[in-house]
Amino acid sequence: MTAVVIAAPLAFVLALIGSPFVIAGLRRLRAAQPIRGVYVEAHQVKRGTPTMGGLIFIGATLVAYFIGHLAEKALPSQQIVPPRPTITGLVLLGLMVFCGAIGFIDDLLKVSRRNTAGLSGRWKIVLQIVVGGVFGTVAVHFPSTSGQTVASDHLSFIRDISWARLGSVLIVIVFIGIVMASTNAVNLTDGLDGLATGTSVIVLIAYVAISFWQYRHWCSDTTHLAYCYQARDPLETGLIASAAAGALTGYLWWGTWPARVFMGDVGSMSIGGLIAGEAVATHTILLLPVIGVLFVIITGSRIIQYVSWKTRHKRVFRQSPLHHHFEQVGWSEVNIVIRFWIIAGIGTFIGLALFYSAFLAQTG
Repeated sequence: MTAVVIAAPLAFVLALIGSPFVIAGLRRLRAAQPIRGVYVEAHQVKRGTPTMGGLIFIGATLVAYFIGHLAEKALPSQQIVPPRPTITGLVLLGLMVFCGAIGFIDDLLKVSRRNTAGLSGRWKIVLQIVVGGVFGTVAVHFPSTSGQTVASDHLSFIRDISWARLGSVLIVIVFIGIVMASTNAVNLTDGLDGLATGTSVIVLIAYVAISFWQYRHWCSDTTHLAYCYQARDPLETGLIASAAAGALTGYLWWGTWPARVFMGDVGSMSIGGLIAGEAVATHTILLLPVIGVLFVIITGSRIIQYVSWKTRHKRVFRQSPLHHHFEQVGWSEVNIVIRFWIIAGIGTFIGLALFYSAFLAQTG
């Protein structure tokens, strides 16, 4: 647990202190976020704000992860897992970095062209399928010495669903779908200062709690065979979620309203990839829509608007995604962000309650 405890505050400090230097560098490079003309007038004051701030918390997360492992190795430990990076860490951090790389290409094209037309939707989908396919294959086909893989071949909710066995091929396809859904959902949510960042912190804290509980009742520990979890490396999933939550909180100091920097697609897609990986590695795939309910709501609003316009030529919302609708109604940006954070917190609370209630029902 030493690494988990160290990672969050270390990543927070790194992001908090490092952000001004990265922001200054992005300003010198003139990496300003293009603003769409359809946005409300209040968004026009954001012209010139640098983008690609996601590089800040990606870097802070990676540094905190490796330093956490070094600290774990240096200190006496009674843990039943080796204090070194694992295949689980490779999958989760790989998803974060390579999904972020897709967003980085998109941001780079927007900045260089000075408009919002970045990477085409078709290429985004192709690259997301490639990244999801590669890391999904690694997650399924590289077992530990005990035979466990990062991704189970079953669908999961609180844990693996015994009758929902899909096999290695179908589960990789499901893995790709989760990566695509999560990256695009976080990307859609990133429309107001601090909205996606704060929501992601809440979701990642939930995965820290889930990972800790799974480690405390891990099937690899023979003292918990009555009711245990089959997750391969629960301390590793907890460490990475903890580091990312700390890094995002440090970044939020500069990214909340009025933002000094935008995370850009490099940030939103990296977060989406990591959250997808956490859901798969903790065997809580179908619990993710509950924990990340705000991402689901915002994505749903975009789908509803699109379908309604295409089929009836009528809009359901004044503007989509949903947070822009409330801007048009007259809510202030700060009010929208805080109220949406509350919704995110409620969804996370319900998700954790479902997770722990299943344990209590079996052991109580």
